[in-house]
Amino acid sequence: MPWIVYSPEYYVDMGEHVFPVEKYRLCHQRLIGEGTIAEADVAEPTRPPDDDLLLVHTPGYLAHLRRLAAQGWGFLTMDTPVSQDILDKAILAAGGTILAGRLALQERPGPPKRLQPRRRLVVHLSGGFHHAFADHGEGFCYINDVAVAIRVLRREGLANRALVIDCDLHQGNGTARIFRSDEAVFTFSIHEEYNYPVLKERSDLDIGLRSGAGDEEYLAQLHNHVPRLLDEHRPDIAFYLAGADPYEHDRLGRLRLTLEGLRQRDELVMGECWQRQVPCVVLLAGGYAFDTADTVAIHCQTVETAKRIRARRQSPPHS
Repeated sequence: MPWIVYSPEYYVDMGEHVFPVEKYRLCHQRLIGEGTIAEADVAEPTRPPDDDLLLVHTPGYLAHLRRLAAQGWGFLTMDTPVSQDILDKAILAAGGTILAGRLALQERPGPPKRLQPRRRLVVHLSGGFHHAFADHGEGFCYINDVAVAIRVLRREGLANRALVIDCDLHQGNGTARIFRSDEAVFTFSIHEEYNYPVLKERSDLDIGLRSGAGDEEYLAQLHNHVPRLLDEHRPDIAFYLAGADPYEHDRLGRLRLTLEGLRQRDELVMGECWQRQVPCVVLLAGGYAFDTADTVAIHCQTVETAKRIRARRQSPPHS
């Protein structure tokens, strides 16, 4: 059964841009080529209807996006261009995160009158567009796929309580604003404090790290908070933004995580969810290494870690 969500349509032309949109195609090719995943592991999403998007985004904002796309090329902000292909890709990526959430919560058939444990770890080879607000987009983000997925899953009765574990370099300001009054959704963001966005929203828990923080400081914060949040909030599902941009050679950041530190980060977050049988959706989020091959390697390492964790026997769920 599939545990990877991906579409070849994620690759679009963004012009000369710091966002390495080719990373999606390169990650898929490498994972298939190295045998980490098989084609049978991959599910391809479809674009969600407006009824899904409107659970988060305002009608005026969606209309504005479509007006810009119809013009052929426009901008939400100076670094956030809009074309029809870009908008279609952004909406499709939201469909990918919805699909990943459904797969993570899906029961699979076992022997008669018995259900085997849920498949609880699914990776979406895109997603994590956390700078999209209900009424505007910024920071390379158009549709807040995590927020849309959470609202769709709640509408369908598949999940109610959600935990967002945002380990991207940048604070998840759009997600924080969207869920700021929703007690069923806990937003946690660990990020470089003196980086974009300059004006930050208030997550339920923000860890703003100093520039230059490395593996030891970063992982200590995760150890202090992730297990506790899982136990205290008791989510039906977790969304893990496994950004590659805390990497020490990222163009947009000044955190100093090594490849090994990022591997331990992934192991910690996904492992704690797996141990508690909390369904977890993993999203690639950001990554802007000077060498795109490094970004691809980090993302593929995340998938490899997820595969190893999925092979473990699960403990009984915590009471």
